[in-house]
Amino acid sequence: MLRGPRRPLWLSFLLLLLPGAPGHKGAARPGEGSEQRGAGGAWPAFQGLKERLSAAGALSARYWALFSCQVWPEDCEEDEVVAKPLGWNLPRLGQQYLDILTRWYCRFQDCCDSGDCRISNNFTGLESDLRVRLHGQHVARELVLRAVRDHVETPRPDKALALSFHGWSGTGKNFVAQMLAENLYRDGLRSDCVKAFVAMLHFPHPKYVELYKEQLTGQIREIQQRCPQTLFIFDEAEKLHPELLEALGPYLGRQDPQSYKAEPSRTIFLFLSNLGGNIINEVVLNLLKAGQSREEITMEQLEPQFQAEILESTDSGFGHSRLVKESLIDFFIPFLPLEYRHVRLCARDAFLNQELQYTEEALDEIAKMMVYVPKEEQLFSSQGCKSISQRINYFLP
Repeated sequence: MLRGPRRPLWLSFLLLLLPGAPGHKGAARPGEGSEQRGAGGAWPAFQGLKERLSAAGALSARYWALFSCQVWPEDCEEDEVVAKPLGWNLPRLGQQYLDILTRWYCRFQDCCDSGDCRISNNFTGLESDLRVRLHGQHVARELVLRAVRDHVETPRPDKALALSFHGWSGTGKNFVAQMLAENLYRDGLRSDCVKAFVAMLHFPHPKYVELYKEQLTGQIREIQQRCPQTLFIFDEAEKLHPELLEALGPYLGRQDPQSYKAEPSRTIFLFLSNLGGNIINEVVLNLLKAGQSREEITMEQLEPQFQAEILESTDSGFGHSRLVKESLIDFFIPFLPLEYRHVRLCARDAFLNQELQYTEEALDEIAKMMVYVPKEEQLFSSQGCKSISQRINYFLP
């Protein structure tokens, strides 16, 4: 059966205007049927109008049925719709308009109660974004793509996927989180299946930690019940209260196969942190000084030292939390410090995103505005690519 609420009046008129509706082509031209005019011609003319209106109404109902089945498939018995043909086929152009209408409607409304029709899992787009839009992060690019794809394509994963991004500010951690949201969900970060938290914004006062725990776990359960695939992002993860980190443990642990639902919810947790950034930069600097190419740096060269710094950190409870000690984090992903050439690419992208013309001289000038460290080598941008989009305003006419 079709969805209960009646379609709005404006939608009925819109559906009637779709190509293929009766009256678009077979309507009488002015002057035709003049022999029907006069005393005996009024009734046939009225009958013709009545028939056209009836056919148009049936066509509108047919379009509405098909539209409803696309938007609310769980409320549609397609066999019933097909079983009552109206003696016409949906024109190809009409189907295109129907698809456009569906996409437009779904920009403002949920397409289905479970939210699953908003999940896209576009790994071709994700791979392209990571390769083209993310600069200087070959290690993170490969790890993120492989981990997320394997998790989503596993028929019944036995635990949530937990990725922990580490590196200096401006190196692309938030950017990659945004790419994941945009390519896994049609609505990106606005999706009802995605929830982002910023530690000092959402959980600023330690004295309210019990309330925060209740709110956080309640939101996670609610979203998991609503969506078959969920994404949770925790920015400034190193500033999360230890009790909040402990509260997340059950959601990251392995599930008992006996407790699986018919359709288990897939969950991805992203933790974004500056922890380990200094040691990552130090290792990269030493490798470059030793003559190794940046693109040849491997995870094996970085992982032991930056993970050790996370575990030994006294400024944060993240490294001492259950998430780390019980190996609930699947991958610790390093983001390398960005160099002058990467900053130029970020500046170019900022111009292109705003559809502005740029010159090579302008890119150089913007890159030179950044502060580079260490003091002797002047190799790494201390802010990565942060604030680049604001700096291009200096070069606008």
